[in-house]
Amino acid sequence: MIRNYIKIAFRSLKKQPFFTMINMFGLAIGMAGSLLIALYIYDELSYDKMFADADRIYRIDTDIKFGGSERRSSEAAPPMAAALEQDFAKVESTVRFRDQGSILMRNSEESTNSKERGATFVDSTFFKVFGIELLSGDKETALKEANTLVLTKMVAEKHFGKDNAIGKSVVLNNEDTYIVTGVIDDLPKNSFLRDHSVFMAMAGNVASREDIWGSLNFFTFVKLRPDTDLDNFQVQLDGMFEKYMVPWAQKVFPGITKASFEASGNYVRYYTMPLTDIHLYSDRNTEMSSNSSIQNVYILSFIGLFLIFLACVNFMNLSTAHSLKRAKEVGIRKTLGSNKKELIAQFLTESGLISFFSMLIALIITLIALPFFNDLSGKSIALPVANPIFWLVIISVTALLGLLSGSYPAFFMSRFKPVDTLKGGSQNNVGGGAVRSTLVVFQFAVSMILIVGTLVVFEQLKFIQNKDLGFEKEQVLLINDTYAAGDQLRAFKDEVLKLSAVQNATLSNFLPTPSGRSDSSFFQEGDSEQQNAIQMQEWGVDTDYLRTLGITLIAGRDFNKQSVADSSAVIINESVLAYLNLDAQEVLGTRITEANGPNDIVPYTIIGVVKNFHYESMHQNIGAVGLFLNKSSGSMAIKLKSDDYSGVVSSIESLWKGQAPGQPFNYRFMDDAFNSTYDAEQRLGRIFIIFTILSIFIACLGLFGLASFNAQKRTKEIGVRKVLGASVSQITFGLTTDFLKLVGIATAIALPLGWYVMNKWLQDFSYRIEISWQILIFSAVLVIIIAILTVSYQSIKAAIANPVKSLRTE
Repeated sequence: MIRNYIKIAFRSLKKQPFFTMINMFGLAIGMAGSLLIALYIYDELSYDKMFADADRIYRIDTDIKFGGSERRSSEAAPPMAAALEQDFAKVESTVRFRDQGSILMRNSEESTNSKERGATFVDSTFFKVFGIELLSGDKETALKEANTLVLTKMVAEKHFGKDNAIGKSVVLNNEDTYIVTGVIDDLPKNSFLRDHSVFMAMAGNVASREDIWGSLNFFTFVKLRPDTDLDNFQVQLDGMFEKYMVPWAQKVFPGITKASFEASGNYVRYYTMPLTDIHLYSDRNTEMSSNSSIQNVYILSFIGLFLIFLACVNFMNLSTAHSLKRAKEVGIRKTLGSNKKELIAQFLTESGLISFFSMLIALIITLIALPFFNDLSGKSIALPVANPIFWLVIISVTALLGLLSGSYPAFFMSRFKPVDTLKGGSQNNVGGGAVRSTLVVFQFAVSMILIVGTLVVFEQLKFIQNKDLGFEKEQVLLINDTYAAGDQLRAFKDEVLKLSAVQNATLSNFLPTPSGRSDSSFFQEGDSEQQNAIQMQEWGVDTDYLRTLGITLIAGRDFNKQSVADSSAVIINESVLAYLNLDAQEVLGTRITEANGPNDIVPYTIIGVVKNFHYESMHQNIGAVGLFLNKSSGSMAIKLKSDDYSGVVSSIESLWKGQAPGQPFNYRFMDDAFNSTYDAEQRLGRIFIIFTILSIFIACLGLFGLASFNAQKRTKEIGVRKVLGASVSQITFGLTTDFLKLVGIATAIALPLGWYVMNKWLQDFSYRIEISWQILIFSAVLVIIIAILTVSYQSIKAAIANPVKSLRTE
């Protein structure tokens, strides 16, 4: 019997190739889109689960409010790890990372450096905590000694070829020589260590041995024993502030207690962050690698489900629209003895075949689209064709979709009465109009919500691009790792300034775009009460900094090269004024002090105030910043006055090679560095566009099916109206109006829902747009135009049909 069902199903599908292809293609598009999203979500959820005992590894996070500044850090104090191992019986092991960012590295036998972007100091317990095996070397001794390091396979081969790298030496940043004591495999792309390739022994890091609880510079991970009660562990963790932080703070603030500290509105709190939650749930100020957001996973999950559901809705609408042509077939089969159960089985077999072939097409589309999707999402996803679970899921989903998408048409057509269908009266007995209309409303509501989402994301990005940042990011060239020039750096800057295309240049590790960050506690001179502390960013700059970056001085003066006193001067931003309760003019000449210890008080005189500028992303408010005159050699920012970028870069590179032979020339433009801060939002916007277009396309197919169904159902009515004198435009208007009512209902549902969802998304930005009525109106108008264009074809086709033929159809 099954064989007979399949044979008849093939014949039926071959008889109606256009209908079959539309059905298959619509379903395949929905399947392919959902499959891409499913692969993306699977990759997002898989982060850091490859490590041994990943479910028992936690990061120690620190929340701190002090000096008017709130900081949510993913780092802890240097002695935190040792204190955990000493005080907590449930701690199996700990490991610390002290991230160094990029470094210059070369084989000690060579003179040319190359840049390695992921370097970090790490404790020797690294291998024990994460279960990482060495390809070569002994993990018991690999990171025990100072000036030893472990490389990933790719970096080891880059510097030593296929030779065994163990025992060989490398020079870092033209200063320190390290011995290679181990090589590990390249770390997975779905790991928090994915950007790291050089692991240096923590024994060589002086700061790691300091007993400074106020310094948060070490990513600290703890592996707990299997029977650990996490709630009880958190209770113990809460006590560390009073046991360790307060005694340390008393060295700087004599008399401070936990009660007095918290009474002034300050706090220090420690939390555990599960390793496997870091990628999606951590939104701290600092991270070892860039993270995503669970919100994006939720959004894409809903889009994926909507896509597949919209595709199933299309199948139902197109099948019911086509059912009138098969009404007599159903009547004849029932007359010849077929029962309802057999008819349902027949139609479900047809839907199953369409679902099967649609999935094959979807897999082909996915394979073709995957490279583009990876570029779009910043992923390296591949179809797991070697995984049997993948194929089990694919087969199960295909069967389920065939059942779901074909169930309504199957039960719908099996209800036809033989007498009515053979007499040609099936049009009046098909029913189900409310269900089909509801499904079309749902389709267009989803499409409209996605359109609103897309427009809001891009309007926010446009707002970020056009907002006054407080500094000039256009035509600013950034030269990285300029410290590699050593003693020739000043000469290099002087040569650059001689170029006719260069307006100005500055040397600093600290820039408004992603760069170094450093904050310290300051006090107004004569006041050392902890509740009056000012937690302020401490940036070392040179005398050309403000002019090069176009930062506006609103009071006072800039640093003066000729003034020796400026070595103890500071220029503050507007945010500092709120802590001092002074305006920009009054604050000039005020002295503030930096407390490094009870006998180490450093005074500075405020000589200028600059307009606030955005040095963090617009997710955060602008905090307090102090600019200090300091020799800083990490990066050079060059303000250009020529549009011949390739020419000026080439000229600067030639000067670099002359002053720093053998050192890599790394550059980028400041506007690109600024834009990289919003990579996640830009990727989300591009993904929104793609899947919004897909959802609209699928929704249009559904509307096309319903319009076709409606035109067939009203064939005789249209014929009578034409005979009685109705014009083509009148009939077309009448048919189209019915569907515009559905779109109107979808609009009434989608616009407030879309506004609510995207307004929640915008709450994550401290600086954001207000969702304008123009966005909502444009979304509604766009959907209405698309609906009219989709329906008009079927409406006009029905309206221009010969009324004689229309009246003969029944």
